[in-house]
Amino acid sequence: MTVWRTGRTASPPLDGGPALLLANGQDWLARMREFCELLWPPPAVVTLGDDGAHLPHAKGNGQSRASNEANPADRFVLVPGVGRPPLLVPQANQAAATAVRHYNAQRSPGGRLTAKLISFCLANGLGRAVPRGRVMVDVPPETDTIEGYLRAKLSRDVRLSMYLGPARANRKPVLFLLTPAGDPVAFAKIGVNRLTRELVRTEHSSLTRLGQLPLTQVTVPRVLHHDQWHGLEILLLSALPSAERRRSLSPAKLAAAMNEIARVCGLRRGPLVGSEYLRRLRDRLAASDEGAERDALQRALGRVEARAGDAVLNYGSWHGDWTPWNMASTDRGLLVWDWERFDHGVPLGFDALHYRLQVEVTPGRHNDPRAVAAKCPETAARLLAPFGVSASEARLTATLYLTELATRYLADRQARAGAPLGAPGTWLIPAIAAETARM
Repeated sequence: MTVWRTGRTASPPLDGGPALLLANGQDWLARMREFCELLWPPPAVVTLGDDGAHLPHAKGNGQSRASNEANPADRFVLVPGVGRPPLLVPQANQAAATAVRHYNAQRSPGGRLTAKLISFCLANGLGRAVPRGRVMVDVPPETDTIEGYLRAKLSRDVRLSMYLGPARANRKPVLFLLTPAGDPVAFAKIGVNRLTRELVRTEHSSLTRLGQLPLTQVTVPRVLHHDQWHGLEILLLSALPSAERRRSLSPAKLAAAMNEIARVCGLRRGPLVGSEYLRRLRDRLAASDEGAERDALQRALGRVEARAGDAVLNYGSWHGDWTPWNMASTDRGLLVWDWERFDHGVPLGFDALHYRLQVEVTPGRHNDPRAVAAKCPETAARLLAPFGVSASEARLTATLYLTELATRYLADRQARAGAPLGAPGTWLIPAIAAETARM
């Protein structure tokens, strides 16, 4: 077993963690320890052990409490994430089952089937059939923790589960809050550093604005609470009914939903050269780390500007990360979440291009990302036709989209964080360079 004393100077090395976690890499263990230190600050103590392992008295500030006397709300289990890092879920069977089912709702058919099996085992008291670890949080009286904070803001008793996601610069704790019986209550996004705090603030302002508009094509989460706690950015959002039965979504309906979002802040038509969009893109690129990738991207953007001539585009809004795993088509309509990249004043059609690119480069498709990126300008006319974008404008829009995405990866330092495809020089920049050469 491993005991993490919540406080950076007191955390022990990672040796000896459960086999379940070690199989998922020590990077995940390091991030889990880091986030536990933030969410359960001293004098709380988090104890991690293999399933069935005896958990000794956890100690904090001279106080102790036997593990078998712990409040059920302070007990968690770690279950396999079906190809993802493990999930930290409540020990309560129904709450754990709901958490596993929710976090895997957007997976492949095989992943969803595995998740359903794990969920069934947990819901029916068959947890021994699921490889897992145990986590116990020892919280001395009067200790301020994230659980107490969120219960106070929601004015109700809740259990929490935590999902961290794969390695990337914008990885942060995402908490799923449930009733003790397993009914969904809310989500909490936790900004833990400069980038993730900024993203949480962006999502708050975006959803606040969208919540005041009469959207007919999409349903977005409601903002329940936003504030800072112990230096962290906390955003509480309503839980969308994403686990409901899925309905097929035609390309026309998806395009209509994206069109609605594109127009929420109005459309504006104007030249690319000298545009506010191009200025902002250049500023973000200039603020990224120096290096060969930034230089190559700046040269490519310079060629776009030099050869665009008097090209005129429509500018609107975009979700910023519209993908199949950030939405669900259900009996209640199209649900869309993760609005932390929402922006306006961008060329019309960015969402459609992003959606297609991300689908094609998902690991299960086994496509060459560089080839996928190179095809983006070629297929743009078909993808952007529902937005009223001409063929010539579509090709230019696709080149700008690839540049936008590459700039994001550089500015966020995704490669340094170990994100898959986080280095734009390996796939995005060659596609941009090839397209600008033919302009």
